[in-house]
Amino acid sequence: MRLENKIAIVTGAGGGIGAASVRRFAREGAKVIAVDINGEQLKKTVNAINADFPNSTTARIANVGKASQVETLVATTVSELGRLDIVFSNAGIMRDGSVVDLSENDWDDLFAVNVKGTFLLGKYGIPEMRKTGGGTFVITASANSFYAESDIAGYCATKGAILQLTRAMAIDHGPENIRVNCICPGWIETPMSQPFLDENPEGRNFASKIAPLGRVGKPEEVADVAVFLASDEARFVTASAFNCDGGWTAGMTKALALI
Repeated sequence: MRLENKIAIVTGAGGGIGAASVRRFAREGAKVIAVDINGEQLKKTVNAINADFPNSTTARIANVGKASQVETLVATTVSELGRLDIVFSNAGIMRDGSVVDLSENDWDDLFAVNVKGTFLLGKYGIPEMRKTGGGTFVITASANSFYAESDIAGYCATKGAILQLTRAMAIDHGPENIRVNCICPGWIETPMSQPFLDENPEGRNFASKIAPLGRVGKPEEVADVAVFLASDEARFVTASAFNCDGGWTAGMTKALALI
């Protein structure tokens, strides 16, 4: 098993990419702390995973944008399981609007979850990884780390920030044998994308057409990339951004032609 006996924290674990990744990590032998702010959904997810992989996963409710909660999360993980090997910083939110339309609270919420959450996991997680000779960070960025779209200015700003934070963390902590990489998904079947894909009559059709592979991605396909990056198979990979978008960002001219 690729993650046997590894201790991992996965945030945004209640559904979508996070839930799929917790399941994949558990299947590969990791002990997983699954974190989400939505306790009810998280409990359902963790119960289902433990039914298939007994005693593999523990639920923790936390707001990743709050320093005290992240500090406690990391400290509790190490106290109970002995160390911390892997962090998958996946929690994220979306708020629609241009900079004119977004409220200050919307802007602050986006940065608190999408960027500050990763900062805090690094702040408290990296010192624990140092104690055991290294570790791995995987971060969910986005295709919007490279290409902006209309009416999601704040979201695009946070994902651009995550790309640079990934690189900065990798440079700072590579000498400590701590690898840091991010995954840049395109359109994926997640609760965040569902309104566009299923409530907009043309949404799914458009999201499928802009990807050369001709479809929307699945959370499990992003989870597969996360497992690779968290494993020793990626031991010489750091400061990298992995596109998992069906080829969307490579074919932006095609996407623009469809608008």
